[in-house]
Amino acid sequence: MNFISKTSDVVPGGDRTDRLVRSASVIGGIGLLLMLVPALFGTLVVVKGLVTPGDATATALAIQDAAGAFRLGIVGLFAVAILDVIVAWALYTVFEPVNRRVSQLALLFRVVYAGVFVVAISQLVGVIGTLTDPGALAAYTTAQLHAQAMLGINAFHDIWNAGLLLFAVHLLLLGYLAYQADYVPTLVGILLVIAGFGYAIDSIGTVLVADYSLQVTIVTFVGEIVLIGWLLLRGRRVSVGAEEATLST
Repeated sequence: MNFISKTSDVVPGGDRTDRLVRSASVIGGIGLLLMLVPALFGTLVVVKGLVTPGDATATALAIQDAAGAFRLGIVGLFAVAILDVIVAWALYTVFEPVNRRVSQLALLFRVVYAGVFVVAISQLVGVIGTLTDPGALAAYTTAQLHAQAMLGINAFHDIWNAGLLLFAVHLLLLGYLAYQADYVPTLVGILLVIAGFGYAIDSIGTVLVADYSLQVTIVTFVGEIVLIGWLLLRGRRVSVGAEEATLST
């Protein structure tokens, strides 16, 4: 089994399909890179950094003290959701020559996931609104406001974790397409499938197991990084070939 590449990265005269795949590879790779910073800032620095599990008061006070950063994190996460849609289209274009129907399914699952992610982020908007809205401050006690804010944080995590199952299916389909493609290294497809299973395990685990903390994706996310590297370094130079292109019909 070839774990390096099924075809050489020959750059012939280039037909329309080759040009589309190469351009989409660059767009997809750049999109994935661009979402790294706001995603890490929004989830690790802002949400996890300001939240004290089980302590609504400490969490609320931390968010109020860093309201500007919290809002910036929310904006960054919305940007990630938009980039997810762009990346979904780019990856569809990259893998459409392999199998159009499966590529469409992969596109659909990532776009729907992006929509679920937006719903999750909206819970964070409600959190900052609850803690800063003068009307809410006048109508509820401090303890009630803090409790509502914590419920919003929990809702964000619950909705996002559920949505990650959709993202897992997207990666599984993408891994299948990459594995089948003659112009993508076999290893990329295998690692994407592993990443998909990692997200699926974590998503299902948070639903079935109380206080789930395994976080399989800390290890399996490598496939996503490898995909970025291939898109930017190799995808922009691949030749799909006439035989491969016929598989999409």
